[in-house]
Amino acid sequence: MNDTWTPDEHGDERPSNHSANPHFEDILAARIDRRGILRGGLVAAIGGLFSTSILSSGMFPGSAKADAGSTLLGFKPVSVGLSDAIVVPEGYRADVLIPWGEPIAGNFPAFALENSADDQAQQIGSHHDGMHFFPIDGSAEDGLLVLNHEYVEPRFMHASMVGGEYDSEGVLIVDGKRDADAVRKEANGHGVSVVRIKKQADGAWAVVRDPLNRRVTALTPMTISGPVGGSDFAKTKYSPDGTMTRGTINNCANGFTPWNTYLTCEENWAGYFRNGDTADQKPDLPREQERYGVPTGEGRYAWELAAGAPDEFVRFDVSVKGATPADDYRNEPNGFGWIVEIDPFDPASVPVKRTALGRFAHEGLVFAPVVEGRPFVAYSGDDARFEYIYKYVSNAPYAAATANGSLLDDGTLYVARFNADGSGDWLALKFGENGLTAENGFASQADVLVNTRLAADHVGATKMDRPEWGAVDPRNGAVYFTLTNNTRRTQVQVDPANPRAANAFGHIIRWTEDGGDQAAPRFAWDLFVIAGDKNQSKTFAGHALGEDSIFACPDGLWFDADARLWIQTDIGESEQNKGALEPFGNNQMLCADPNTGEIRRFLTGPVGQEITGIAMSPDQRTMFINVQHPGATTTAEGFKAGTLSSRWPDGGAAYPRSATVVITKLDGGVIGS
Repeated sequence: MNDTWTPDEHGDERPSNHSANPHFEDILAARIDRRGILRGGLVAAIGGLFSTSILSSGMFPGSAKADAGSTLLGFKPVSVGLSDAIVVPEGYRADVLIPWGEPIAGNFPAFALENSADDQAQQIGSHHDGMHFFPIDGSAEDGLLVLNHEYVEPRFMHASMVGGEYDSEGVLIVDGKRDADAVRKEANGHGVSVVRIKKQADGAWAVVRDPLNRRVTALTPMTISGPVGGSDFAKTKYSPDGTMTRGTINNCANGFTPWNTYLTCEENWAGYFRNGDTADQKPDLPREQERYGVPTGEGRYAWELAAGAPDEFVRFDVSVKGATPADDYRNEPNGFGWIVEIDPFDPASVPVKRTALGRFAHEGLVFAPVVEGRPFVAYSGDDARFEYIYKYVSNAPYAAATANGSLLDDGTLYVARFNADGSGDWLALKFGENGLTAENGFASQADVLVNTRLAADHVGATKMDRPEWGAVDPRNGAVYFTLTNNTRRTQVQVDPANPRAANAFGHIIRWTEDGGDQAAPRFAWDLFVIAGDKNQSKTFAGHALGEDSIFACPDGLWFDADARLWIQTDIGESEQNKGALEPFGNNQMLCADPNTGEIRRFLTGPVGQEITGIAMSPDQRTMFINVQHPGATTTAEGFKAGTLSSRWPDGGAAYPRSATVVITKLDGGVIGS
């Protein structure tokens, strides 16, 4: 563990996979080599890979010939963007909705930098991310928008920070302590917002003051269910029986269930904690903390230093302090890294952490189409360099009349192995199978799940380049996953067998399950697109990306009901508009036709942000997307001088704020058509 490690962007996990499992680049290189491709560089290698694509063998039913024109994409693409604005195609409208600090509940306190922690608990949280629109009574113009708030940027959050100095996370520590109300405000800026919104007579959408509106934060009581709930791994001073914890943090992508609940996914949670335990003058962390990168110095925001030592923040110091786990918070990190189920239509309900889905840096959870009488299947990526892709299969069959969250508590978690011949295997992470036994250090299924990464290491899963969002084609069940980037592959490691060293651009992988059965133990995989500029990219159709389609660092991924594939990008703020990533401009959203491989740029965002989160109304005539952390490229010197890189969305002298953007077509048509 290296506590001097510097992340590429805020919240990045420190690399913690030290297993000998094969990297995806090794698999790709082996596949290229097997086909006798000339080793004349990246483009030649990629070209050879795609020229014999298994797509042509009918692996993806419904795919048209690559040279056929797209029938799905009906909009004129926009250019690469550099302005501090949202740009959409001709014939479209974009409106800002629910920026950070918008009041939604309680006494509806108006937004101001001076807002207190209690105010923030009644307002939209910070750093919007994954979301879903839940129609009310089937309406396309009235519903609950439920959205994640991944993290906060303290320098833009507190009036006391204006024009001041701070550490790398924007935190101000005075005499070894942090202001308790500031810490509580940051905690309340995390989590999830549930807000009713409705289309108005003028076509704009607005917040409705409704009893269903609520905030779920880093302090909200939650139940721990599944195999880990009630186990020794979950016992703490707060919950001696191991059935409860407080809050959800670093909520990135999301999911939603057929029984109409919301799933929020905890991603880079490990850095919020710290463990100062030592042995022989060296860090002494249990494996369930070390493998996930819990630091030995301060936590990410140093919440553990809150003045007055309130218990809700003392818990972020997970050093051993008492005689048993029930006397301290040594097990507190074991309450995080899960997928949390929230019932948006019952504000009195307690969120539930569903532990059978595994513990890692969950980017999201995407479901295969449910089939009556068949197992329930879902996929999730572990968003860190050299981590894995997972699949969950319920033990009980899906039945619409009785389906509920219990399907998420009783099932088998699998991890993917990508083979060089284009086949793949799902390896069960089940106690007693595949070497996950007491003899190999796993004492129970709860142990396997708390240590999901170690279990995946042990069974031989394939290391991937930051698996992020997944999406399932509604026509044929093909599964797509973004692999955002992996710049940790150094230049000295470049050789003909590793053609994408220092992978700054990323790619999108896809697969189909054997026999069209989403629960099958084997699959066939291919690459949908290698991202990059016109010299470093290739689609499965054999074409390089052009000026209307170049992109880098794919992150968000989503299919609409007509099978358009929407792709969102997340070039880290330290790389935006610099070096090899300069041609791509500000982060953007594109749309792809999976039939033909055609990709067009649909939207570009303001300066310093990430485009993320996507949802649509049932009639597909309203799209919701999120703009996260505009202005994050502001330097410490610029902040102190008041020269911020973005003033979006309010303009003028305002601080930037994350916000949801509502996109509609001027003619009232389907988005993207």
